[in-house]
Amino acid sequence: MNKKKIINDPVYGFITIPSELIFDIVSEPAFQRLRRIKQLGLAEMVYPGANHTRFHHALGAMHLMMKTLDNLRTKGHHIWDIEYEAACLAILLHDIGHGPFSHALEHTLLKKVPHEYISLSIMNYLNHKFEGKLRVAIDMFKNKYHRPFFYQLISSQLDLDRLDYLSRDCYFTGVSEGTIASERIIKMMDIEDNQLVVEEKGIYSIENFLNARRLMYWQVYLHKTSVAAEQMLILIIRRAQKLTEKGEDLTCVPSLHYFLRNGIEVKDLTGESLEHFMLLDDTDVWGAIKIWSTHSDKILSQLCNMLIQRKIFKIEISNDKKELNSEGTVSEIGKTKKFSAKEIQKNFVIHGEISNKAYVSTGQSIKIRMKSGKLVDIAEASDLPNIKAISKIVKKYYICYPKNLDL
Repeated sequence: MNKKKIINDPVYGFITIPSELIFDIVSEPAFQRLRRIKQLGLAEMVYPGANHTRFHHALGAMHLMMKTLDNLRTKGHHIWDIEYEAACLAILLHDIGHGPFSHALEHTLLKKVPHEYISLSIMNYLNHKFEGKLRVAIDMFKNKYHRPFFYQLISSQLDLDRLDYLSRDCYFTGVSEGTIASERIIKMMDIEDNQLVVEEKGIYSIENFLNARRLMYWQVYLHKTSVAAEQMLILIIRRAQKLTEKGEDLTCVPSLHYFLRNGIEVKDLTGESLEHFMLLDDTDVWGAIKIWSTHSDKILSQLCNMLIQRKIFKIEISNDKKELNSEGTVSEIGKTKKFSAKEIQKNFVIHGEISNKAYVSTGQSIKIRMKSGKLVDIAEASDLPNIKAISKIVKKYYICYPKNLDL
């Protein structure tokens, strides 16, 4: 069987599967599951074209890894074939731990279990299945490989994950402000003392990359309607969990019921819970929501119907948390015979915060290699004052609540 396949990608054109091992990993059910997980959660409520998946993104990131490693080889850096394959595997699997709707339910179905931890757990599972062939990839993913630039290509302020998702999300949402020059950025990458650096002539491309990331966060990832829709989804799952804890037998697929019944934490992510997790995707949750829309619990059915019919909560955002008064929102929703003021406050009003971290200069910063050979942080190398400004974390607060509760 010919395992060196070519995939036609709308963003990059043709993507090649570089090895038989990678073909076998892509063919695994745990990876094929990513076809059924939306990259941007419920952003399609705002941008109808945002229906691309984690499967698209994983293949795209692997494609960029191949282009980057090929470029580094042309610059005289020796990269062993086993390292090449391992780096492709690590970036291919970096998001395999995402659950339904990606980030939206990351800390809801599983308590305090980040997707990176689940990705590593699944990688270990696959490594065992493939008799240790993913060992180097796992070392790179964990930043334990002796050449740290591989980890920086997988996870850093300028990793191939970000280069792909910005290009891909920009393409599918139609938000042109997110356009970046990924080809040029890759060409400007180099290695010095086993660390990733960017040549000085690539400064403007990096400036554009950071500005595009900041704009994509405000316009897409943290769009107020997307945030409100995702909070509604969280309320639905929390209500379902509460009813399950009380003994209600909610109709849904067994794997979803498993997580509604069990509050899984990091220490509890065993073989059984991992197997259930690898069966979960968006379709399981949407199917449950459609069934629950006719449930006898009026709170659960109301939330489900509102999300299905796109009756999205109103959201107020402020830089000052004190300005968001939840007491006044109950009366603003209006009188209803279905719910008491207490029920509204507890089940239909939700507070939270959002933050935009376009560039975090501490830790793994983006290093520019000047013509003199000196390495300088991009915030210092750039002559744009806004690059220094966006290195500060911007935090905002919000309150979500329904415009009314009459369907």
